[in-house]
Amino acid sequence: MKGSNLAVLAALDLPVPPGFTISTSAWREAGTAGLPPAVRNEILSSVEWLEGVTGRMFDGADRPLLLAVRTGARHAMPGLADTVLDVGLNSRTVERLARELGDLGFAFRSYRRFIESYCALVHGLDPGEFDDVTDRERDRAGWVGSEPHSIVDWRALVVAYLEFVENECGASLPQTPLQQLYDVVEAAFASWRNPVARAFRMVHGIAENAGLAVTVHAMIFNERGEKSGTGRAVSRDLKSGEPRLTGEFTLGGRGIGEAIGIFPDTLNLAELAGDGRERFPGDLAALSDYVRRVEQHLGDAAEIDFMVGDGELFLLQSRPAKRAVGEAVRIAVEMTRENVLTEEEALLRIDPASLDELLHPTIERSEETHVLARGMPASPGAATGAIVFTAEQAIALAAEGRRSILVRNETIPEDVHGMHVTEGVLTIRGGTTSHAAVVARGIGKPCVTGAGSLRITQDGKALIAAGRTFEFGDALTIDGTTGDVIAGTARLRRPTLTGDFATLMSMADRARRMRVRTNAETPAEARAARAFGAEGIGLCRTEHMFFEGERIRVMREMIMASDEEGRRSALDRLLPIQRSDFIELFEIMAGLPVMIRLLDPPLHEFLPKGEQEIADTAQTLGITEAVVAERLQSLQEFNPMLGHRGCRLAVSHPEIVEMQARAIFEAALEAGQRKGKAVVPEIMVPLVGLRKELDFVKARVDEIAELVMAEQGRSLTYLVGTMIELPRAIVRADSIAEAADFFSFGTNDLTQTVYGISRDDAANFLSTYQRLGIMDRDPFQSLDVEGVGQLIALGVERARRTKPDISLGVCGEQGGDPTSIAFFEETGLDYVSCSPYRVPIARLAAAQAAIRFERAMRAASSPKTRSRS
Repeated sequence: MKGSNLAVLAALDLPVPPGFTISTSAWREAGTAGLPPAVRNEILSSVEWLEGVTGRMFDGADRPLLLAVRTGARHAMPGLADTVLDVGLNSRTVERLARELGDLGFAFRSYRRFIESYCALVHGLDPGEFDDVTDRERDRAGWVGSEPHSIVDWRALVVAYLEFVENECGASLPQTPLQQLYDVVEAAFASWRNPVARAFRMVHGIAENAGLAVTVHAMIFNERGEKSGTGRAVSRDLKSGEPRLTGEFTLGGRGIGEAIGIFPDTLNLAELAGDGRERFPGDLAALSDYVRRVEQHLGDAAEIDFMVGDGELFLLQSRPAKRAVGEAVRIAVEMTRENVLTEEEALLRIDPASLDELLHPTIERSEETHVLARGMPASPGAATGAIVFTAEQAIALAAEGRRSILVRNETIPEDVHGMHVTEGVLTIRGGTTSHAAVVARGIGKPCVTGAGSLRITQDGKALIAAGRTFEFGDALTIDGTTGDVIAGTARLRRPTLTGDFATLMSMADRARRMRVRTNAETPAEARAARAFGAEGIGLCRTEHMFFEGERIRVMREMIMASDEEGRRSALDRLLPIQRSDFIELFEIMAGLPVMIRLLDPPLHEFLPKGEQEIADTAQTLGITEAVVAERLQSLQEFNPMLGHRGCRLAVSHPEIVEMQARAIFEAALEAGQRKGKAVVPEIMVPLVGLRKELDFVKARVDEIAELVMAEQGRSLTYLVGTMIELPRAIVRADSIAEAADFFSFGTNDLTQTVYGISRDDAANFLSTYQRLGIMDRDPFQSLDVEGVGQLIALGVERARRTKPDISLGVCGEQGGDPTSIAFFEETGLDYVSCSPYRVPIARLAAAQAAIRFERAMRAASSPKTRSRS
């Protein structure tokens, strides 16, 4: 990248140091056997050309040519060779350089630096070992200070250096500049294969044969005197997004790293006057012009590395300016206002996933930040609070106004009410799509899962972390963005959503086709989603409404009932609770669609676990513990995921469907009356695999609708559809669509049933699969386009063959994943639904997907069309 960037700057007729690039093709030709003759000859020819351009000679008698050698690759990575400066210095040319510059100390310091960096790269010597050589020579010669002052002492120090190199490496430092250059290039090529670089490439999926290039250019003496220095210039103020020169500059000869603040925080260069402007040793107006021209070429805020040598300005590197997410949004919006970018171009500049940083708190780290462990970053944001080990403890602390972090081996549905009141969740087991992760993302809580180095004691009263013991009430911090678990209380930086963020979202809404809904069950989730721009609820999981207080008691009474009459009696008491929940959701959504999924999980998930819970439940319900235990045993399944759940529950116990349908319809009528706008509820039947299953449940729903409308004397419009999460439902989508008003693809369970993988257990081996390259990514986070995706496309095609106007969406976790959203756009889905805090991400990703799809269609001039309902 360094070489190509310098070539771009040169093509723009900007001042760059003369030089040449040894390309990645030369690296491939060299292989592991060293530089072949053909590459050496090309390097020699390039050096001869450079001698002609600069008027200097490699090993020249009067004005020696010195070179800087820099490695570069398409992807920045650790382990590659560092820059080697002053290639061409030897015991002859150092004297000539000292005479030319009239600066003995600078010439010999440069030579000493070259010896150290050459030996570090070529021979693997630690540059720090040369400090001992310097100390011995100081003691021998008796000179005062950190370096010699006379040419005699400098010569003696260089001789000592060269003798040390020969003794340590068994080879002398080449005194021929061309051989120095060959050695440095060869060692730079070899650095691509060192263990650090190789490990980085494996983790980040960078091809082994991508290779590196080496850029060689004439030295710029930017560390010599008041007219030299190094700087970084940026074409915009990243805080405001306005076009003005910013950056920093360090004078040469003033001590390493002494920034002098040449570029004050001003609106324009005309205000740069006085002492600051005079201290800049080059042409500041020219630099401003150069930076602006690079920005125009990039179409983005530009960042330039530059040097000034004896008052002459050179540009060394250019790139889009590094910026935080908030700054990226601000600059994109500002450049749109200036008509530098179109709205489409501005939208494509922002990584949708990066918006997470704007929506959640982050940790202000310091030297005191002590990381105890690292798990999986399952839900973004940071949280700090007192450790609690149960949902009940979290609720108790919340009642006292105290913040908490729920720490569990893994969470279960009964923990949901505790998760709502805690600041964040930490689990020892599980992955990024475990129960804890999915719920935490849905309610906008930070979550770290799979922190396997931690341990909860057997009695569940303490956490063992890095040899330390943490008990109930001790302070803990988690970072759901990085997966860090941190001891004590950390300072958090709260997010602020600026006007530029809202502007970007408005631009995204104008560009996108797919609608964006949210997965929400609680008023807090619904309100958060609306604030983030959700266009309705795409998944309301009613089972999450039954785990608190009186609700779970009545739910358990219903499950424990021995006959239908007993179940209906309990359901009658749940009816007003459900109705109240739905009324609030309908009112918050204010006429937007609300899709409610009927009860989905197996009934045993609502029953108590452990002896104490069983005893408490028996006492509450007025039955014996034996009865509770017997019922628990009767409901146990070998594979609950594929067991008695979803529509199978509705078929077995239609009274549950009837209660939920009545609650939905009565709530819709009441909310519509209150708001003066009709509510059109959407009722989703889960886990349908057979057309007759949907027919059976829909008949019960229609029957209740007729009863409610007759009782209240008012009409009601509603939709009934199904969640498509079984392969058979996709294969029979044409038939099922005849009875359905909509399909919602449940990608979580669909991925499980297609792969035959349990989402909750997959973390045990998916990381190994990814490391070995068997899988590129976790299919529960980003849609498996080649497998699951192709089935979804088949389902879409067959459903629309039967019913062209059927509404099609997705409500699994992948509904908030930008890569998956791009596929959903291509497939022609009408909407995606995701957790509230991923709604802005989905809005931007949907816009980018629409832009890219339309561009691809135009480029291909394809007659391909699709539904744009």
